[in-house]
Amino acid sequence: MHPTTERVVAALRAAGLNADVREFDDTTRTAQQAAGALGVPVGAIVKSLCFMADGEPVMVLVSGANRADLAKVRAYLGAARVMRANADEVRTATGFAIGGVPPVAHTRRLRLLIDRDLLQYAELWAAAGTPNSVFRLTPSQLTSLTHGQVSDVAEEGRS
Repeated sequence: MHPTTERVVAALRAAGLNADVREFDDTTRTAQQAAGALGVPVGAIVKSLCFMADGEPVMVLVSGANRADLAKVRAYLGAARVMRANADEVRTATGFAIGGVPPVAHTRRLRLLIDRDLLQYAELWAAAGTPNSVFRLTPSQLTSLTHGQVSDVAEEGRS
């Protein structure tokens, strides 16, 4: 197991969750790739997106079927400006590279929003620290583990 995946598993275990981690030979970097590899709806894939809100990193967990609406994210955060974090900002804020960022085990505590559409699935799959590893959890486990704020952050007409 890759060291970053081990870090995710350790964080999940520390929170009392026995993680079902799957590693693939091919990439699961995009929601479509992960859904295809797992045989699940693309909406059940958790996209961990890092943004900079007034210069501070924040995490938005979005259903794989959706895109984050930056105006809605800005409103929820009360920020004047929100923009997608670049690769260096993502790694600094989370400790993970783009394509494998999990919703947990970040190097620092981040303010976190959770796409309301994720709550409709019985099980979710999220990146486990690499572009070819994922883990399973439920929506209630996601909200409990991340302490995220469930929000309507999806672009209209996408869910």
